[in-house]
Amino acid sequence: MDETPRLFDMRSIHPGKILRQIMAEKGWTQDELATITGISRQTIYMIMSGRSNVSAETAARFAAAFGNTAEEWIKWDGLYRLAALEADLDDVGKLSRLYQLAPIRDMQRRGWIEATASPQELESELTRFFGSNPLVEDISLPIAARKPVVSSTLNSAEKAWCFRARQLAASMLVEPFNADKLDRAERKLRDLAAYPREARHIAKVLSQYGIRFVVIEPLPGGRIDGATLWMDNEPIIALSIKDDRIDGFWFTLMHEFAHVRNGDASVDTDLIDGTKGIVVRLVEEEAERVANEQAANFLVPRTEMNSFIRRVGPLYSRERIIQFANRMKIHPGIIVGQLQHREEVGYSALREFLVKVRDSVTSTALTDGWNQVISPNLT
Repeated sequence: MDETPRLFDMRSIHPGKILRQIMAEKGWTQDELATITGISRQTIYMIMSGRSNVSAETAARFAAAFGNTAEEWIKWDGLYRLAALEADLDDVGKLSRLYQLAPIRDMQRRGWIEATASPQELESELTRFFGSNPLVEDISLPIAARKPVVSSTLNSAEKAWCFRARQLAASMLVEPFNADKLDRAERKLRDLAAYPREARHIAKVLSQYGIRFVVIEPLPGGRIDGATLWMDNEPIIALSIKDDRIDGFWFTLMHEFAHVRNGDASVDTDLIDGTKGIVVRLVEEEAERVANEQAANFLVPRTEMNSFIRRVGPLYSRERIIQFANRMKIHPGIIVGQLQHREEVGYSALREFLVKVRDSVTSTALTDGWNQVISPNLT
């Protein structure tokens, strides 16, 4: 006769209950079962009370005593343990999805979200940061513009960077934005490009014309140089200054300024290489090509640069570069950067002109990174 209890196929039943049922049917006590199986009375008690699992040896001895198989005892024990783990496994699955959607550790380390190991709290933190639940909705980048958005395919670190840029910019107070005054803003910016320390005035100048300016250290794995975002028809320029050299900084700034002038939104990656400076690359999007041309022409008018190359090249001495920079009222490092970009000089030449500007910029700009920590709840 099959004595297998009806409860045996229920995952929520601990093998101890099954053991008690079979013992009751046999009319055996714990002492008798201990004598029959050679299993200690304490072990039998721990299994019956649900405090211990069934080992392979115990399963074999129960099977020999009750006439079923060891595999059944091991199966019942395994099913019960899996059922008990379901809640934890749900948490593991949720954490896995969250870690795929965002660079959790880096965001916690930077203070963008609170540090927590709880899946529920982490989901809440990311919902606050992104403005929507990333487990329910696709993360939509906050780069609305009056013209079609231009952006590369971004990884999770770059998306988080963009959201942080908008979050910081939202906390700023600036003058009303008026696109008709951008010529004036451009001239004021151009006046700052002659000396590295003058870069500390950039944030103030942009704010006077309604442009929010933020600097954010990139997260590991992020390749963003700069971005132009829009918030309620007001522009945001965000820079990473990941490669700290004067030519790359000014080219990126004016590239983003060009996007503002043109009403574009863009997230720009790989504009600047730490060794090569302004990168020579093919650009498919017309908006990016135009921004590149406008940025370069703003810094050194194309006609002037072409004339200088015809007159001086290929022997670009320090003295001739300094003379040309003085005439253009711009830092000689920006001249060198354009010469490198045009492949007129090697990337190792004249590097003493490629000075750093990050410290000057971040001394006044709203900055997140390089040991400057801002509250994660800043909105």
